[in-house]
Amino acid sequence: MSSSGLPSPGSPSSGVPFSGSSSAGGRELPPVPDDGLPVEAFRPVSPAYGAGSLADLMPSLSAVLGVSGAVDVLGLGERLAGVDRVGVLLVDGLGAYQLPTAAPFAPTLAALSDISDLSLTAGFPSTTPVSLVTVGTGVPPGAHGVLGFTVRRPDGRTLNHIHWGDDPDPYQWQPVPTAFETAAAAGVAVTLVSRSLYRGTGLSVAANRGARYHVADDGPAVAEGMLAALRSGPGLVYGYHPDLDRAGHEDGVASPAWEEAARGVDAILDQLVHELPPGAALLVTADHGQLNVPAERYDLAIGPLAAGLAAVAGEPRARYLHVLDGALDDVLATWREVLGADARVMCRDEVIAEGWYGPVAPAHAGRIGDVVVLCRNRAVVVASGWEPPMAGRLVAYHGSVTAAEMTVPLLIAR
Repeated sequence: MSSSGLPSPGSPSSGVPFSGSSSAGGRELPPVPDDGLPVEAFRPVSPAYGAGSLADLMPSLSAVLGVSGAVDVLGLGERLAGVDRVGVLLVDGLGAYQLPTAAPFAPTLAALSDISDLSLTAGFPSTTPVSLVTVGTGVPPGAHGVLGFTVRRPDGRTLNHIHWGDDPDPYQWQPVPTAFETAAAAGVAVTLVSRSLYRGTGLSVAANRGARYHVADDGPAVAEGMLAALRSGPGLVYGYHPDLDRAGHEDGVASPAWEEAARGVDAILDQLVHELPPGAALLVTADHGQLNVPAERYDLAIGPLAAGLAAVAGEPRARYLHVLDGALDDVLATWREVLGADARVMCRDEVIAEGWYGPVAPAHAGRIGDVVVLCRNRAVVVASGWEPPMAGRLVAYHGSVTAAEMTVPLLIAR
């Protein structure tokens, strides 16, 4: 049994419909490697907004760099005394619980981990678009309004924040000024180093507007771009690297592909750490962690789970269910019965009241499902017929509230 009294991770409740024993979405899944997660990695973790979350990172660094009105919530001032330029590398998918798994293939990362005593929480859901906008704006998700991987729009269509262009207008959908805009207005030079693929997308505009965009299409280019900006003078440099997350999704944490991606992360860090100019510091963090999921998955197209649903959004570890008029109580009861200990099933008002998003602006509340499903253990809910089949074909997932998904490192090199 886990410390929370739930079934051990990977042990689904009995008598529950699953999407097959060895495949999902019609494709054989690769073998699921052992990701090495301890039982305590499956305990629930609440977002530490205002005390130690991703929302607190850029405001704290802005305060260190002298931006008027910014508050150093994380207490970084002492650690960064004498620094006039800061590089932040966000490694997609590098949760705190992935550090020991990566260490044999990433000696520089391991060395930074050995001297670090800091970690942060992601916001909820623990997914890339939510976290990137939380970092960029310096406010919790309830304020900035990017509240899931996919959400239902007021017109009934589904918005995938990863594949977001200019509809809806990112300035209206995400109306909060970014920390980069605020810092730039205060005279701080701000540079974003990221892939050309993301330049000008709705997500990038929502998260990163105000920063000068430097294109870097692979790991070595990220290191070179960050170093060039740091050498150019005082300021804030923010780099993004997605490869580790992709390898986990496609092949699993601790797979050979993931280990190779960890080596790639270490090569970036090795160059950054050893070539930092005088007066510079490097911070390394992530948007979420990951956990591997067995081939047996809940599928809302099988059995009673589809009854009463008008739309489905979110993602497999954090489902948003929009229900037909009058069906809320039945949907709640059915999902609680079917998923049992593998999920916490709540209505929208419960999730908001418990503070998972921070205070939610009234204009944003409808983006949350009428019912929110927080998966526990190693469970996921595949949505066959509601979303692309690839969403059910992955090996590693994130999005829910376990420590493995919610806890990210904050490593510092001077």
